[in-house]
Amino acid sequence: MNKKGIKSIISLLLLVAVVCMSSVMPMEVYAESDSYPWVFLSTYKEELSIGDEFYLIAVTSTGKKATYKSSDSSVASVNTYGLVTAKKAGSCKITAKIKDAEASCYIMVDKTKVTLEYNYLSMENGKTKKIRVWSSTGHSVKWKSSKSSVATVSEEGVITSKKPGNCEITATVDGTSAICKLTVKFPIVKLNKTNVSLYRKQSVQLEATVSSGREVTWKTNKKSVAVVDEKGVVTAIKHGEAMISATVDGVTKQCKITVKQPKIKLSETELSMKSGGRHTLKATVSSNNPVQWSSSNTEIVTVNGQGVVRAKKKGKAYVYAKEDGAKARCTVKVTE
Repeated sequence: MNKKGIKSIISLLLLVAVVCMSSVMPMEVYAESDSYPWVFLSTYKEELSIGDEFYLIAVTSTGKKATYKSSDSSVASVNTYGLVTAKKAGSCKITAKIKDAEASCYIMVDKTKVTLEYNYLSMENGKTKKIRVWSSTGHSVKWKSSKSSVATVSEEGVITSKKPGNCEITATVDGTSAICKLTVKFPIVKLNKTNVSLYRKQSVQLEATVSSGREVTWKTNKKSVAVVDEKGVVTAIKHGEAMISATVDGVTKQCKITVKQPKIKLSETELSMKSGGRHTLKATVSSNNPVQWSSSNTEIVTVNGQGVVRAKKKGKAYVYAKEDGAKARCTVKVTE
């Protein structure tokens, strides 16, 4: 039983005692009472918290039941039995009335005190945090976020961050609110490499370290030069430069990819051959990629994919070895 309930019982017992004493008084006292009616209350002043209840007991000189009324039922209400219920912070009076007599009890309903565990809170995106609340009444809490796109809050006070930004988390009890100012931080992003040189077909693994632990989105600005997959593996396509970006929650870090043009060296730069002859050229390539062979005049000389040159008829032609925009040339002279 709460404090107000105990007080109600004590007041009731006192009033019973008064009634019992009145019952043994001489009859002429009742006659005088009939001339001057009165209402006696169990209490004339009460300080309550929202949600408190107590019985206001009225004893009347006539023995008739008093009627009760609140001056502001939004602050405190009273029913026909004198049960007073505190509704919201403020003041009012409860009046017990009979014919030609009344008495009032002044009610003060205190504002509920609400305290949050944190007044300011900073979180990484994608994280959760439970925030505790204390109130003077212990009543249920209503939670609200000023920007649910930044962070949401559950009925149990669990905050879930959604994206970097600022918002307010509000806890309300009995119409009284307390606010926690929340900042969802932009993450710190670091790449294991910021400048890489590759040859065509070569790959490199980029790794992103993110303070929030969230996954990054990878992107290249030149797919014709280098591509990147969802795991950060970069593959060189052709010579040139490209920027690989790792982005998470509005924060971007970049790595410059330079796809180098290879250098090609042939085993011979000049050949003299007789018609019908055959010779194998060898190409050394800095990228270790195979070269593409071609002839400037296939009626004079031909060359296959392995660099084997065949002389067809008298004349001069050029045999080329090409790789990713680089090429080397061998001059072939064919005699009869």
